Amino acid sequence: MTELERTSDPVRLSVLRSVLTDAEIDHYVFDTGAGNTWPGAIPMRLMVRDDEVELARRAIAEAGL
Repeated sequence: MTELERTSDPVRLSVLRSVLTDAEIDHYVFDTGAGNTWPGAIPMRLMVRDDEVELARRAIAEAGL
């Protein structure tokens, strides 16, 4: 697994996940429990499989993010 982005912004995370879902890229969010317990203190990590990192980055760039 590779960390694609680390953020404390749940809106940005939601948008990124939507882009990856539309591109049919498997993704996972780590540290959501901790991020919800202490908002802003512990960022959530958006993870993708190692073999899909470049595809994910391209999809995010094409979405203008």
